[in-house]
Amino acid sequence: MIVYVVANQKGGIGKTTTATNLAGILGKRAKTLLIDADPQGNSTSTYEAKIEDVATLYDVMIDSEKLPIEDAIQHTPNGDIVASDPLLAKAEKMLDGDVEGFYRLKDAIDNLDGYEYVIIDTAPSLNVILYNCLIAADKVIIPVTADAYAMQGIDQLNDTIVAVKRRQNRNLSVAGLLLVKYAGRSNLEKQTREEIAEHAKSMGTVLFDTAIRECVKTKEAQEKKKLLVDYAPGCNTCLDYIQFVEQLLKM
Repeated sequence: MIVYVVANQKGGIGKTTTATNLAGILGKRAKTLLIDADPQGNSTSTYEAKIEDVATLYDVMIDSEKLPIEDAIQHTPNGDIVASDPLLAKAEKMLDGDVEGFYRLKDAIDNLDGYEYVIIDTAPSLNVILYNCLIAADKVIIPVTADAYAMQGIDQLNDTIVAVKRRQNRNLSVAGLLLVKYAGRSNLEKQTREEIAEHAKSMGTVLFDTAIRECVKTKEAQEKKKLLVDYAPGCNTCLDYIQFVEQLLKM
């Protein structure tokens, strides 16, 4: 089982789009679980998962009896998911000071059977939930955009990843930076892409060869609560994500 975390502390960067597309494409090949660790619950909404009267990631994280993660998995038409919960925003304080608080998600995933891939969507913040995700993960995928603020916060996120790798999860690595919402028409975008590639090298990782283009089908699929790979498999965005997944799996 490989655990991928999609992370960037900058909001509106396309983490959920990347996480759901990655999970959707991998789910066509092998049994895949999506975990929504963002209190905003956008992945949960896309999968039309329930948050009322069911176990969610919040219950897995704070249950003193350590609720098995299997009990929180929902089987939806889009795939298997552990739903987020607005209460996750409170988990930070509840887990603060708990010696084992950083390891709740790892303990849960370590006891998970039957899945080849686990994808974790995260919130745009550096908090105890993100630490849980990084400690549980094998690889981190960092979506970025080709604009003047592309690398804002990336170094701080990378410092956190390096610290977790050094002290809590020696197997953790950054799979790469993924360029999203890319048009590639302007010289500025092309120049920024080169700069991001150089920055990725300085982080000891790569900028994925494939850049993800935008198309209207992505928003349509989100509004209709469909996976892009099912709704519009031939659109540019989906084709780009498929190509990205091919490179990811070859690494």
